[in-house]
Amino acid sequence: MPISAMAEWSINLPKGVTPVSRDIYDLHMLTMAICAGIGLIVYSFLIFILFRYRRSRGAKPTDFDNNSTLENIWTVTPFLILVAMAIPSTLVLIDMEDESNADITIKITGSQWQWHYAYLDKDIEFYSRLSTPTEQIHGHAKKGEWYLLEVDKPLVLPVHQKVRFLVTSDDVIHSWWVPELGVKRDAIPGYIHESWAKILELGIYRGQCAELCGVDHAFMPIVVKAVTEQEFTQWLAQQNKPPHPEETVKWKMDTEMRKGREHYMHYCAACHQEDGSGIPPLFPALTTSSVVVGKPISRHIDLVLQGVPGSAMPAFAGQLSNAEIAAIITYERNAWDHDTGDLITPEQVQMRRSK
Repeated sequence: MPISAMAEWSINLPKGVTPVSRDIYDLHMLTMAICAGIGLIVYSFLIFILFRYRRSRGAKPTDFDNNSTLENIWTVTPFLILVAMAIPSTLVLIDMEDESNADITIKITGSQWQWHYAYLDKDIEFYSRLSTPTEQIHGHAKKGEWYLLEVDKPLVLPVHQKVRFLVTSDDVIHSWWVPELGVKRDAIPGYIHESWAKILELGIYRGQCAELCGVDHAFMPIVVKAVTEQEFTQWLAQQNKPPHPEETVKWKMDTEMRKGREHYMHYCAACHQEDGSGIPPLFPALTTSSVVVGKPISRHIDLVLQGVPGSAMPAFAGQLSNAEIAAIITYERNAWDHDTGDLITPEQVQMRRSK
């Protein structure tokens, strides 16, 4: 194997950038030190016994089979070691579960295969999706530095503020895991699990879904951007700006096909494939779908807006804008061997959304 293909050499856990993650690291080091000390004592004693009392030196076995003092020491010593480890462990666990007095509360919802973030006290919410180009995923381009660990919209948090996380899911079981924050919580439909973090250092921290949630489990990265309080305030102001008047622009077919292919590759190609062939029977082929080329067009729009209950097809009504959905449907109805000539407008999508 060439040296350039070897993984980064590391023999320890990351220390993290939150008080909890650093407490976990210190606890890990304490446990490792205790284990190493026990191993050193036990193996040193065994080596000494093997050398000092070997047969070639004429050693004779003793004839006693019970020693109360030795048995007491053998029983009490492990108990004391466990107590020494349990006290700091319990303190860390209590600290991990203390979500009180949070400055910001964020609801995190796992959804195939993206994360939805809602700043409950800021009236801001958005989806965070994998942004690795499909060319890299399919081996048609060189993999980037953050292959499968990059998103279109990171979770932005201020440093030195306590952030409370409410983690849940709207489909299957996921797990929100960012090692450097010391946070790992399962996202289970119908349940809300809590956690918290107070980031101490500016930077970008990455994680992934840590639960085998389905075919695109590897496509649910997590990116947290820690900024100063001033930068966070500026970011909040930008999020509250009125949306770009893109939906009022009169599009042409070539423009919408270009945008549609871009959005399709980002949101749909992982399941229905770049060429629309799908992964039957879980994800049906779009190339032979009567919905994609048939009439009425409203049926196609409703399918994208509402999804298919009980299947892997999610509802995109809350995830994509009217313009994005219109572009995707236009692309699907005119890509591959399809030639319907249907140009879908955001107004048509809005009409179906309002029903």
